[in-house]
Formats: sequence, C-alpha cells, structure tokens
Amino acid sequence: PAEDSYLILDTLASETEATFLTQRFGHSSSHSGLSASPLVLEVGTGSGVVLAFVTAHAQNILGRPDVLSLGIDVNPFACVATEETVQEACRYNHALDKRAEQRLDSGILLASINGDLEAPIRPGSVDILIFNPPYVPTPGPLPCSPISRDDGRPICLDEDTEFEVGSQLLALSYSGGKDGMEITSRFLERIPQVLNPTRGVAYVLLCQQNRPAEIIDSIKQWGHGWIADVVGKSGKAGGWEKLRIIRIYRDPP
Repeated sequence: PAEDSYLILDTLASETEATFLTQRFGHSSSHSGLSASPLVLEVGTGSGVVLAFVTAHAQNILGRPDVLSLGIDVNPFACVATEETVQEACRYNHALDKRAEQRLDSGILLASINGDLEAPIRPGSVDILIFNPPYVPTPGPLPCSPISRDDGRPICLDEDTEFEVGSQLLALSYSGGKDGMEITSRFLERIPQVLNPTRGVAYVLLCQQNRPAEIIDSIKQWGHGWIADVVGKSGKAGGWEKLRIIRIYRDPP
C-alpha cells in the first residue's frame, strides 16, 4: 500500500466521514430502505487493504457490522491477494473481539472478482463505491490485461513470460492515459447507474493533474441532486501528485 491507499483509509476513518456514513446507513437513520445490509464495492482493489479495512471495521465506519463487501480488479493476482487480505483482517478483528469489552464485529466478503471496472455488478445495487484509479498521465494507448481467468485464481507462468506479464500488470495499476483521466472518465460516467439510487455514495481518488475542481463542477451538472465534495487531501506541496478524495452522492428525497 502507498500514500493514496492510506489517504483513503484516513478519510473513511475520520470523524466527519464516519458521522456521514453512520447517518446514511446506521440502523437508526430515518431514510427509507436502510434495513438491508449495505453493499460495499471497491474497484481496483490491488492488495485489498482498503476493502479489508472497511469490512473489518464496519461497525466503526458505518455504525453497523452487517456489511457485505465485493472487490473487482482487472489483475487476477490482485483478486487473490484481496481475498487473503480481507480474510486476515477479519480474523484479526475476531481475535481482538475475544479480549475487548466492546464487540468488534466484521462484515462479510462476498467475492473478489476478476473484471473490468464495475461491469460484473447489477445496476443500482452498490451502496458504497470506492475507486483508487490509475491516475498517472501516460502517453499512447492504455495497456490491456495480458491474462484473464474466470475463477480469479493465479495463473502459472513460465520464466520467459513472467517478467513481461508482470510489467504489463504493473502498468495497468498506474496508467491513466491522457491527463490520467481515461479510466476515471469511463468510471465517473457509470456512477449514477451503479449506485443505489436512494443512499448510494462513491469515493474517488484524484491527483492534481486530473483537474479535480473541473470534475466536481461537471458532476454537479449531472442534475437530479448530485453532489461532489472534497473530503480528503494529501500530497506533495511542490509536486503535481497532490491527492484529493471526492465524495459523490445524492441527498435522499
């Protein structure tokens, strides 16, 4: 995990976001339709540390432990790593639970899926969507996944192809194309379709060269009550990699 992952963790664990999410998803909320367990989807899970944190600490972040989590990554090796990381975090939480005065119930990982963005997910089903996209501006066409497998399990590679495949998979994790926005733009267009129409909320990480202010303005132009706010920030004061996390949501009617 790098700075961007830790910024997401710090943001979700902050008092401001915990209050927002608890009010939106907690059992005591007056919003309609909140009896169902929240579905958390992270797109581009990588090591799985963010999804593991949310799943294991659901009670503290959302005010309820009955969270269902899903992960999607184009890299099948990342899918396996995510499953292992989430399960280990939940096991650790359960071990603490035996010694703690306060219960530390964890959520449940449904699956870690090998796929493209949110394509495998039914529209309107996601309550909390987390995306740390490949945001580095890169020239030329975006790389494609050199390997794919339906069950998401690791593929055995011979020595001649292991380095080449590893390099391509690494490029997938950071290559954002023009302005670092080619993947993010595709994703942003789909947010209104994938989120739960009543209570859905998305957290998207951007860097300074992604022009976050322009993105926030464009989201507000979606209409239908869509709101975008900066809820986390970090980065190098003198460099281009200043990071921002924006929260995208609609106020329930």
